[in-house]
Amino acid sequence: MYGEYQYQIERLMKINLLVMACAFGICASFISKPLIRQKPNIVWIVCEDMSPHLGSYGEKIAKTPNLDQLAKEGVRYTNAFTTAGVCAPSRNAIITGRYQTANGGHNMRTLGASANAVDAYPKGFKSYATVLPENVVGYPQYLRQAGYYCSNNAKEDYQFVGPPTMWDESNKKAHWRNRKDKNQPFFSVFNLEITHESQVWARAKEPLLVNPKEVDVPPYYPDDSISRNVIARFLTNVMLMDRQVGDLIKQLKADNLYENTIIFFYSDHGDGLPYVKRELHHRGLRIPLIVKAPFLKAGTTNNQLISAIDFAPTLLSLAGFPIPPTIHGEAFLGDKKVLKNRKYVYAARDRMDSEIDRVRSVSDGRFNYLRYYMPEKPFYQNIAYRLQNPLMPHMLKLKEEGKLNAAQMAWFRPIKPEEELFDTQIDPYELNNLAQDPKFASKLKELRAAHKKWLLDFKDYGELKEMDMVKQWWNGNDNPPETAQPVIYRTKNKISISSQTIGASIGFRKSTKDAWMVYDKPIDVKIGDSLYVFAQRIGYSKSEKSELIK
Repeated sequence: MYGEYQYQIERLMKINLLVMACAFGICASFISKPLIRQKPNIVWIVCEDMSPHLGSYGEKIAKTPNLDQLAKEGVRYTNAFTTAGVCAPSRNAIITGRYQTANGGHNMRTLGASANAVDAYPKGFKSYATVLPENVVGYPQYLRQAGYYCSNNAKEDYQFVGPPTMWDESNKKAHWRNRKDKNQPFFSVFNLEITHESQVWARAKEPLLVNPKEVDVPPYYPDDSISRNVIARFLTNVMLMDRQVGDLIKQLKADNLYENTIIFFYSDHGDGLPYVKRELHHRGLRIPLIVKAPFLKAGTTNNQLISAIDFAPTLLSLAGFPIPPTIHGEAFLGDKKVLKNRKYVYAARDRMDSEIDRVRSVSDGRFNYLRYYMPEKPFYQNIAYRLQNPLMPHMLKLKEEGKLNAAQMAWFRPIKPEEELFDTQIDPYELNNLAQDPKFASKLKELRAAHKKWLLDFKDYGELKEMDMVKQWWNGNDNPPETAQPVIYRTKNKISISSQTIGASIGFRKSTKDAWMVYDKPIDVKIGDSLYVFAQRIGYSKSEKSELIK
């Protein structure tokens, strides 16, 4: 059974297999007894760059009937937040269930310039994959150990390239329908990119589904035709995304899976619009979260605070897999559900492409505290990628012409205070800083203390210069370390594999046409079998070898 990881091995292999066990984070301290119940099928539908613009959350202009129906059949969470207002650091946290600042995955982005030529990076920047701490792997690897077929449709963007053991398949054609055994439980992620920031300008010439004259313009934008058209384009993309969700639901229903499949819908962070994306205001961090499951009461609302780092442990809890101690998040559903709701959510902002900054935030759901570690830097950063949004050069032009009001000029202040505090209940746009207001001194003190405790409880690589951090990981060398070559041991008709690199994932297959399997116990073999194995610690180079069983 998948919950058991105790194996009898020969004396000479004990040390190596202990190293392997720790590498998978399956030490005895969190091994649980195997569960008898059927493992549930789970689907995650993930949209990009979208705050809660759904009818079920009060959206009046964009029509989202499919997601509204999902909310009627599930639970709508109203206080879910990501740990970053931008995709790669946020996804680094989600895939590991850990704060990206403790992983070293906090800068946007680490794997070098994307295919888009406008991305830029600081002088001296060297592309790198985040070297995750020892024994930290992506949650899909645990699910594969639990017997799940794990598929990811298209996007990863984790700040590292996952080892081949992370997914059964990760590409645009990945789907639960591709598993060979239709009785195998599955976990499938579908990334819907149509709401991404870039689609505002990429789809600029496509027909709009909402009237620009009807949209709400937030006070930090000028109320004119350009702002209205950009917002209308974005909300149109939300409506198109909702149709894609409807298509996925139709597929589940066609396969007679919908009723008994656990479905999560969420966004990787808030809206992909200027002065929203990349920011640590609630508008950049608060996301929609809908969960439909057979055991949840349909049509209900849950107001508890949830961080995106809670998604991974909740997933493992629902699958009946023990939650590794390396995970920072807390399960809010399933067998390992934490009964005491979290008190705060935390977030971080660091380098964005070419622009360096360091900001941290903590929120109790109503009050949002921001700590600026580089107050000498302006709020606005001239990020080349964002300049493609037609609203961005428009606002810069109006600024130079002196045509922006005080609310619109707030973004362009030349320096920052060390602290800000906002009451998002009475000031949803977070324009009125209460940090100097004596009436809120106790709340300021509380959240300041919570922030300091967070820094003590969890390592923050943001304290280091980025390339110094990488130099430490690489032991002062110009290239990442190599994972130790996997070692193959033969005992009668079984093969055991280990790697001297602590924290390495180990995979195997008997044919190059097969998918890589997660190694977590000795493998049955027979004479004449070919065996291909690899070992890789995330952030290190991968080592492979093959052997013919004689």
